[in-house]
Amino acid sequence: MLPTHGRYDYSPITQRKPFTWPNGSRLAVYLGVNLEHFAFAGGLGAELAPGGPQPDILNYAWRDYGNRVGAWRLIETLDRLELPASVIVNSAMVSYAPELLAAHLARGDEIVGHGRTNSERQSEIGEADETALIAEATKALAGFCDGTAPAGWLSPWIAESTVTPDLLAEAGYRYTLNWCMDDQPVWMRTRAGRLLAIPYPQEINDIPSIVARKDGADTFAAMIIDNFDEMLEQAENGSALVMGIALHPYIIGQPYRLRHLRRALNHISRHRERVWITRAGDICQACCSLPDGTIV
Repeated sequence: MLPTHGRYDYSPITQRKPFTWPNGSRLAVYLGVNLEHFAFAGGLGAELAPGGPQPDILNYAWRDYGNRVGAWRLIETLDRLELPASVIVNSAMVSYAPELLAAHLARGDEIVGHGRTNSERQSEIGEADETALIAEATKALAGFCDGTAPAGWLSPWIAESTVTPDLLAEAGYRYTLNWCMDDQPVWMRTRAGRLLAIPYPQEINDIPSIVARKDGADTFAAMIIDNFDEMLEQAENGSALVMGIALHPYIIGQPYRLRHLRRALNHISRHRERVWITRAGDICQACCSLPDGTIV
């Protein structure tokens, strides 16, 4: 027998109970906007070009462009199209760019926990330190949000230890975006009860697409449109699905890329009567209200 995680059972998507989302549609769409802060002259970080000796000014400044410029241009686009967002936040952003977080809160966006910084992986530390990391990040974000702790979590670099789902449930989290194995939410088993895994995209995600595979901005926009059209057709001929779009302002906020993203989001917006454009936390709440056994 192969080693297994034991978090969920195998379930073919074609053999599950049908359901619809709160507005009666079968496709839920959410935008996952990642707001990240990085250590200077050390630690992890995506690269525009191969990094040289530290301090790696080129890549550090490229990433910081997202917080100073790209994220604000993205907010303008979301406002223009009247689109909500789930904002996936490193807690270091609370002290570094509070104006940016405040702008998202003012427009009603959801705050999702995203560790302390994307300069580190929580999979590389022991359980006690990981517990402390989750607690520290949660406290900082809750303090900024008038005491309301985030309901959802995405680990920096989607890095988990073998006990991360347990620690998240014990810390009060209701859902995780780490497990990207389905087009529907899945209930996961933890030692503190169940934790909902909401689909978070690894393909419709600007880091794997643009940074890793070197896709052009037009290609990434076409991927979003094609993925949306195909999932809408699948959902209307089957059961309810979730489509996430993962965005990082230092990548997608570059002007020529933002222009292509706006085209893709316009396409989705034109179908808003047929889909549920929402936030990940609202998807979690809807799943919790469904009869037992609907989400498996």
